[in-house]
Amino acid sequence: MAEKKVIGNLKLRIPAGRATAGPPVGSTLGQWGLNMMDFINPFNEATKDLMGKDVIVHIRVFDDRSFDWKSLGQPVDDLIREAIKIQKGSGKPNTDKVGKITKAQLQEIAEKKMDQLNAVDIEGAIKIIAGTARSMGVTVEDA
Repeated sequence: MAEKKVIGNLKLRIPAGRATAGPPVGSTLGQWGLNMMDFINPFNEATKDLMGKDVIVHIRVFDDRSFDWKSLGQPVDDLIREAIKIQKGSGKPNTDKVGKITKAQLQEIAEKKMDQLNAVDIEGAIKIIAGTARSMGVTVEDA
């Protein structure tokens, strides 16, 4: 049997356990001619433990209109906001600081996301997370 050809790579940010046939899920999957319920039910089941939080999902669409998907968990910016209890990042991250994050908090987030980061070791992963934090206007403490 020949390898299925990937004709689309979709990235969506969806509330965990709450995917519906409406936008963004319905409109995106509909464009590719996919059966929405084949995604919605398994997604909601798989993410119900993260209820109320956003989840990043990658969907690969194949030429025979089948697809597979992988949940990447919460986005890094959400994890940072949660860790330091802020509502949103800064509009001017260089001048307006919105909070501080510790090395321990960075390491905790890095360990959660390690398998998805382009990092060789945990130190590299921490640097990636710290960069995201700085771009949000969060001061990174060196302690």
